[in-house]
Amino acid sequence: MRKMALAAAILFGAASVHAETPVTEEAAVTITGTNAGLQAWIANFRPRALAAGIDAATFDAAFQDATFDPVVIDRDRNQGEFTRTIWDYLDRAVSDQRIASGKEMLAKHSALLDRIEARYHVDRAVVLAVWGLESSYGAFMGDHHLTSSLASLAYDGRRAAFFEEQLIAALKILQNGDVTPDRMTSSWAGAMGHTQFMPTSYLASAVDFTGDGRRDIWADDPADALASTAAYLQKAGWVFGRPWGVEITLPADFDYDQSGDRVEKPVTDWQAMGVRLADGGDLPDHGPAKVLLPAGAQGAAFLIFANFRAIEAYNAADAYVIGIGHLADRLQGGAPFKATWPRHLRAMPEGERIELQRLLTAAGFDTGGADGKIGPLTVAAVKAYQRAQGQVPDGYASPDILDALR
Repeated sequence: MRKMALAAAILFGAASVHAETPVTEEAAVTITGTNAGLQAWIANFRPRALAAGIDAATFDAAFQDATFDPVVIDRDRNQGEFTRTIWDYLDRAVSDQRIASGKEMLAKHSALLDRIEARYHVDRAVVLAVWGLESSYGAFMGDHHLTSSLASLAYDGRRAAFFEEQLIAALKILQNGDVTPDRMTSSWAGAMGHTQFMPTSYLASAVDFTGDGRRDIWADDPADALASTAAYLQKAGWVFGRPWGVEITLPADFDYDQSGDRVEKPVTDWQAMGVRLADGGDLPDHGPAKVLLPAGAQGAAFLIFANFRAIEAYNAADAYVIGIGHLADRLQGGAPFKATWPRHLRAMPEGERIELQRLLTAAGFDTGGADGKIGPLTVAAVKAYQRAQGQVPDGYASPDILDALR
């Protein structure tokens, strides 16, 4: 989440696709926090909140029932986009049921979506896709006590400044009268309502589309939530009528150093290099584009455009952005991806990612440290190792490479 929240974590919270399936790939998290410790933390936080403009009555009402929640700490350490393979993630994110339900919602809310689309110039299908992925169209908005969740995460200390900022924003929402404490429920991460806004994002982008004087993203009527999502995507640079990306095929001699976030070219350049649509057709020109290989050379390949970055502002995990984009396409009658995924590979937990980095560095392929995060330096090291082994240098950090290094 580069733009608004956690670097390489969640931005608007845990989508329903996360909540429906417990994550078990990571090792068990040791949780040392206690309720007594949280209460002491709240007492220390109170003067900071009041200094930020929160009145005492609002603060005390919000924290009246706050308790330490170890579940949110465990979930924070084991997030779906980063502990499952992308194909497992997409199987859940763009399931047949989610597509069918989304098509029903497109029909049911057609008039509302007409008005939202006319005002914010954001395609209805992507707004519906966010709704579908974040809460299964309002079915799973989260029932966590918001202040307990955010306070527990701030007290945990790993991202204290961020979660304190979210707490202050949540208190401002209460103070503004948009919602009462008993209705201000959230996901484990503090993401709220139909489309899972974090409190700071709510303050920045939520709108009162119904005109009742409240920005109610929790109501049974999803109008405020869907319009707020469109308003947010508009601010993020969404271009109406343009795709997020397209599935492509690569030529046999493709230079894999040309893939990834750092290389952007005009579509004509990609076309000249032999890149084509998955069905063999010429590439559509929607402005400068990048080649994305979320599973390396063995999986689907995509040419991504500016609207990919707009969805990234909501949640920067590639799996999430592809999930939103592909679900939006499927809601409009688009076809499944043509390429197959390397389903024989499994996701690597953090411990194995750290081991991979250490072994690469020891073998002469410096990863710049061993933190378990597969960033540009690790990708470059994997590519260098693959070249040395005569393999396709796609930079994909797979269990196969770890096994070979062992």
